[in-house]
Amino acid sequence: MNSREAQLQAVDRLLTIMDELREQCPWDRKQTMQSLRHLTIEETYELGDAILENDLEEVKKELGDLLLHIVFYARIGSETGDFDLGDVANDICEKLIRRHPHIYGDVKVQDEHEVKANWEKIKLREGKKSVLEGVPDGLPALVKANRIQEKVAGVGFDWEKPEQVFEKVREELEEMEAERASGNREALESEMGDVFFSLVNYARFLGLNPENALERTNKKFIGRFRFLETKAAEAGRSLHEMSLAEMDRYWEAAKASE
Repeated sequence: MNSREAQLQAVDRLLTIMDELREQCPWDRKQTMQSLRHLTIEETYELGDAILENDLEEVKKELGDLLLHIVFYARIGSETGDFDLGDVANDICEKLIRRHPHIYGDVKVQDEHEVKANWEKIKLREGKKSVLEGVPDGLPALVKANRIQEKVAGVGFDWEKPEQVFEKVREELEEMEAERASGNREALESEMGDVFFSLVNYARFLGLNPENALERTNKKFIGRFRFLETKAAEAGRSLHEMSLAEMDRYWEAAKASE
């Protein structure tokens, strides 16, 4: 592992390269915060994929890509005189110190739950009008639901036991089925949203990340379906020509191969 000095030298090297690219490369010189935004989002998702796969070499590479973006934004900010990387780093340092009074002050906490509760209280004292202000509008709905529930739980608006949440899931499922029978599509969509929201809450109570859980299932399904496609092709069959029972045999074989 690199020493603290070597790590600082590496960041300084990156800053130097960023300056050179911004001054000499036509593509880098043309970029703005707006043009980089969608690329940053893509890099974040790629990092998420690498973490989910536990591919640490890929995690390292994707972290490098994100670090480049942070340095890029800071360089653009310095050109307008608004901020530079030093300002970015100092701001987060001050925030961390301010929001960890149990480390840098005299506040006592028993566990991580009290740390989270204090964090939300401090944010409100800093001028936030709502504990939900920190939830970005652009988050995917599943991730947003999880963050909303974490935020409100931080100020005590929460269930007490997982069993209570599971009972809520049952209740929402019954209400969804009632609307399906009624034929009211708008009401059905609303009730299905309630089912998803309650399932996300249940996952949180079980200590599971619903986004990770669903993505693992996505990857599992993709792997099994590709196995099915491969085996069908080896047998000279088209999926369109096969019965559901035939495809199911390959599907079960895919599960067994795991």
